[in-house]
Order: sequence, then C-alpha cells, then structure tokens
Amino acid sequence: MTDPTILVIGTYDTKDDELSYIAGVIRAQGGKVLTMDVSVLGDPSTPTDFSKHDVIEAGGSTIKKAISYGDENLAMQDMAKGAATLAAQLCDEGRFQGVIALGGSMGTDLALDVCSGLPIGVPKYIVSTISFSPLIPPDRLPADVQMILWVGGLYGLNSVCKASLSQAAGAVVGAARAVEKPARDRPLIGMTSFGKTALKYMVDLKPALEDRGFEAAVFHATGMGGRAFESLAGQGSLAAVMDFAPQEIGNLIMGSSVHAGDSRMTNAGRLGIPQLISIGCYDLIDLVGWQPLPDKLAGQEVHAHNRLISSVLMTPDQRREMARDMCERLATATGPVTFLLPLHGGHEWDRAGGILQDPEGLSAFIDEIRTCLPPNVDLVELDCHINDPEFVAAALDVFDGWCAQGLIK
Repeated sequence: MTDPTILVIGTYDTKDDELSYIAGVIRAQGGKVLTMDVSVLGDPSTPTDFSKHDVIEAGGSTIKKAISYGDENLAMQDMAKGAATLAAQLCDEGRFQGVIALGGSMGTDLALDVCSGLPIGVPKYIVSTISFSPLIPPDRLPADVQMILWVGGLYGLNSVCKASLSQAAGAVVGAARAVEKPARDRPLIGMTSFGKTALKYMVDLKPALEDRGFEAAVFHATGMGGRAFESLAGQGSLAAVMDFAPQEIGNLIMGSSVHAGDSRMTNAGRLGIPQLISIGCYDLIDLVGWQPLPDKLAGQEVHAHNRLISSVLMTPDQRREMARDMCERLATATGPVTFLLPLHGGHEWDRAGGILQDPEGLSAFIDEIRTCLPPNVDLVELDCHINDPEFVAAALDVFDGWCAQGLIK
C-alpha cells in the first residue's frame, strides 16, 4: 500500500495548528487524510471531513445536549461514544487504514475509546500529554495501541513538540503501509501462557493444533497480553480458547495493577466460544517489581522474576478466593467449558522439590474448585503436573472431541 488514508482525530477548536501539522506530515509521506473534529464548544478554522455534529450524532446525542450539561467531562463522554461509533463504522467500510488521535487527558480519554473499538491490526496511535502515565488504567488500553508522549505541546507549535508530532505522523503512515493484518484463512485458537521457563505446554500444543488445520496464537498473560486475548475473544475472532494461565484474575482481585480488566475469562463464554481452562501460575500474584510490596501482602513469600516483576506466593485462603472467582466467571459461559485440573501443580516452580512448592496451598485450591465449579463446566482431574506430556494429551483429547461434535468451527 503506497497511499494509506489516516483518520486524524482531535479537538480542532483548540488544537487546529497541531492537527493540521500532523496532517501535513502525513501527506508529505504519501498518505491521505480524513479529519474528525471532536470539539464541543468551538469550531475549526476550516471544515473537517467529519464535523462535531456528525460525531456526536453517531452516538445518539447532539452538541446542544452536550453543552446543556455544563460539564465538560459528561460532554466529552457523549463525544467519545460518537467518535468510537463513527470510527468503527468508517473502518468497516474501509475508509481508512490507520488512526492517529491527539489530546491532553480529555482527548486521550476519548482516543482510548475510539481505539478500543477498532480491530487488532488497524494501526492506532495516540499522541498524548499523559502517555505511559499511571493515570491510564490497564483495562482502558487497547491491545495493540501505540502511544507517543506529546512533548512540550500543551499549547501551540514549537520545535520540541514538532519532533513528537512528526514522528507519530510518520509512524502511523509507515505502519499502515507495512501492517500484515490477521489472515483469517484458518480457524484461530487463542492460548494464554507464560515463558517456557514456567509453562511448557504451548511448545507441543501449537504445532499439534497447526497439524489439525488451525492457527494458534499464544498470549503472554502479563496484563496487556490478556487484554489482547480478551479483545479477540470479544470480537468473536477465536474458534476456541485454551485459557491455561489465569493469573491475571488473581492479580486483579488481589489489587495488583498487572491485570487485564474485569472482563477477563468472560468474553469467550459470553459468545459461546468453547473454552479449555487450567491453572498455569494461578498461585502467583504479579506486582510491579520496583514498587513497594502492598501492606496486605506483607510477610508472604516473594519471588523476584526480574527488575520489573515480582511474584508473591498466594496463601491457601487467597487461593480459595481465586478458585471461587474463576468459578463465578465460568458460570456465565454459554458454550462448552472443560476445566483441566492437574493435581500435581501449575508451573515449573511448584513441582515436588521446587522453590515455590506449597502442597497445602495447592490442596486448598483443588478443594475449592471441586466445591464451587458450576454445573455448566466439566471437570477433568489429571494425575500429572501442568508441564507433563499427559496434560497436553488431555487438552488435545477434549479439543478433538469438540471438533468431532462440530462444536469448533
């Protein structure tokens, strides 16, 4: 693609110069531009391709109503709904091949909604004064978004902010030219895991699934990986899931920021997608390694994975809570669910003699699963460890059965 069209989004009443500069760089790089104004009060110096009226009406509201709130937060939420709806519609129609949005905290809030509504594979760039900020919760970040800090650009153009804006404009054009979108020529299986040091099943499962005519995508379940996994599941892009690393759920309920949002382990079930579930690293709470240990976890065993991530070993009571939470999520599933429960442990470090082995904790978790698992979930107990060949064989046995029954399309 030599001439991708880029959707440029921002408040043209206050950031007309900056947005026009971005558009100019895009055109200079051989791209085309569609402009979308998400202002509420003012107007751009020249008309945009999609006016503020077009945007807010796409979400079922009006500029008059937004102004009547007397509250810019409420007004911009209406505008965000419209922008996300309109952008998704334009994307479905093939009107653009990449999107770039510019804003401070208000514009970033809107841009996150817009990008969350677009499929994985559409280049998404947000140029923001709060890029990489803890103000942005993990569950608001689209799975494949790119963020660039808007350096020195709160008000007006200067040579410093032009360096950021020009890089972002060039990046989105380059990405739109280079992107290889998901092919969708084979049914896609989504699998969660961690690296081969901790979990090994994907080493054998991925080629086995490919031999059966499927494509397998393995997601690193450290927050954003789970977000991508859930995003695809929620879009109905997965033929089945092998959600074998549920740790992000434990992170969420224990207060860690390393999570994938409250919809974790619910989207596939909501759409009736067949689910294989297991316990990879279920007993570890991942925390930001360079931050102090929360008071509520003080005194628990800590494993420093690296300088970025530390893992706290759950107590038996915390494991029971984790089991109950997983069961509550699985109870909402409308499709087939099988829980593979390896009775000898859920990661390489909790094997017999391993540095994080805790028989009491594992027993507590197993007992709670047996007690709380809802009737719509089949329980398969395995006399093995999750990293043993028997686990892979059991997973493929259930999977092949579902294929034979026509449950996996």
